[in-house]
Amino acid sequence: MSAHELITEHLDLWTQAVTKKSTAGRGSNGKVELTGIKKLRELILELAVRGKLVEQDPDDEPASVLLEQVANEKIQLAKVGQIKKPQKSPPILPEDIPFNIPKGWHWVRLGELTKKIGSGATPRGGKSAYVESGVPFLRSQNIWNDGLNLQDVAYIPFETHERMSNTHVFPSDILLNITGASLGRCAVVPVGLETANVSQHVTIIRTIDPLSRLYLHYLMLSPYVQSLIWGRQVGMAREGLSKKVLEQFEIPLPSLAEQHRIVQKVDELMALCDRLEQHTSDQLGAHETLVDTLLGTLTQSANATELADNWARLAEHFDTLFTTEQSIDKLKQTILQLAVTGQLVEQDAGDESVNTLLDRLSSEKRRLIKEKVLKKPKALEPLDTSKFSAIPEHWSWVNLGDVIGIMDAGWSPACPSQPAELGNWGVLKTTAVQVMQYLEFENKKLPANKAPKEQYEVHTGDILITRAGPKNRVGISCVIKETRDKLMISDKIIRFHLIEAGLSEEYICLCLNAGETYGYLEQAKSGMAESQMNISQDKLKAAPIPLCPANEQHRIVQKVDELMALCDHLKQHLNQASNTRCQLAGAVVEGALN
Repeated sequence: MSAHELITEHLDLWTQAVTKKSTAGRGSNGKVELTGIKKLRELILELAVRGKLVEQDPDDEPASVLLEQVANEKIQLAKVGQIKKPQKSPPILPEDIPFNIPKGWHWVRLGELTKKIGSGATPRGGKSAYVESGVPFLRSQNIWNDGLNLQDVAYIPFETHERMSNTHVFPSDILLNITGASLGRCAVVPVGLETANVSQHVTIIRTIDPLSRLYLHYLMLSPYVQSLIWGRQVGMAREGLSKKVLEQFEIPLPSLAEQHRIVQKVDELMALCDRLEQHTSDQLGAHETLVDTLLGTLTQSANATELADNWARLAEHFDTLFTTEQSIDKLKQTILQLAVTGQLVEQDAGDESVNTLLDRLSSEKRRLIKEKVLKKPKALEPLDTSKFSAIPEHWSWVNLGDVIGIMDAGWSPACPSQPAELGNWGVLKTTAVQVMQYLEFENKKLPANKAPKEQYEVHTGDILITRAGPKNRVGISCVIKETRDKLMISDKIIRFHLIEAGLSEEYICLCLNAGETYGYLEQAKSGMAESQMNISQDKLKAAPIPLCPANEQHRIVQKVDELMALCDHLKQHLNQASNTRCQLAGAVVEGALN
């Protein structure tokens, strides 16, 4: 089967195998990764370097002739002093060969094909040596597989460039990132860039004519060479690639004519992948717009009857509408919005009024203050509800501080690295707090602190909210449904209790995760960077809560739980189907290579 047939016969598989990008917390952008097309790109490159992408031509000169030309050129360059006298590379033994290659190809060490492999250096003075204009100084963030990104390139003075002669970059050099998270990213220096320098995190690979730099670039990006790059790092912490290690890479080399044919075919197939990717992205975008529009009809329903009709129409097309994790997450948010605006369940005229509930709350709070169980709270500013969503007439906007008693933050003692024995204290961290999930714990081993403090112990019915951390992790709340003994909260979590007056902890938590309360919490966060935000207890107490009768709170929570279970079932089915498609794509790749 040709590469083109491999793509076209499995078109649905490549385009439908998608996975959600890894995110944590609330406010996720819901982006997906086109896993199938990514695997297809990797397959194309792997077929290329194994000699399975294009037909071999018996009239081509064997790669051994090309290698002889390269060796002779290397000798001449050494004679005129342009490079050091080449050292003989160790032979490639049969056990070093990872796969078979076509007749006429040759296994060769990377160092035998180059006149330079070497990393750059940092100019004296580091960043203080940078200037507004001058010679480009390329760092790892400038090196990408599809070319150089010069948007945030640094510059050094020409004098500094001259002193750093060993790090000069020339057109057609191959640049490879050799340290850090971007290890393995690789680019060819364009002809338009006359000269530059590179940092110590980038190595220069300068090949000897007449090799095809573009073939070698695709070779470096192939899963085969990428596995060498990631597998042969050096240093105590596997810090990066040394020149010596790179020189020893075993490289499958075809004839020069076949190198050019391979590059042409890879370019053609990668362009096809680009079109598939764009088409799939357009389809996902159109699907997202459709979902947004139809979910909008729910929140804009004029009354419960219209909402029921709109929901019925939506339910008829669940299988075709909610086919991505992002669409299901949006459905969940819509359910929460309907819940906190009184549109999810019918109101009951026989319910106790909110005013009666508020009077009971106020009376109980006064009693607790009088008995010195609670301190007298600070006065809260009146809520401006003019910009809030409409709620039923018998509901009332209140501050969170109006319905809670004790609010406190946790404590983070030093914990040993090994799990503690049962009976020791464990610390509940922010990662355990998830949107719309009830925390339930088994009695199992957890990290233990050295100085337990009972006042921070977690109890059933506690409402937790994250107060510090990355922006999308701050303000997430949940209810403790079940717990274990001697489990405490960390100092990045705020815990509070409702005043005992018939309120539903689950309903208040639901409000914190939706509607105007969620919007308020987003605005109330503060910090110097998105990676480290926080929210104060005073701001939390001022959060607006749409309060409804106690019985209605319980009906809302029950309905939300039912609908969330439906969403979780949809997501589980979706993930199973997605995993199956990804496994099938992997199987097709494996079959094509073997």
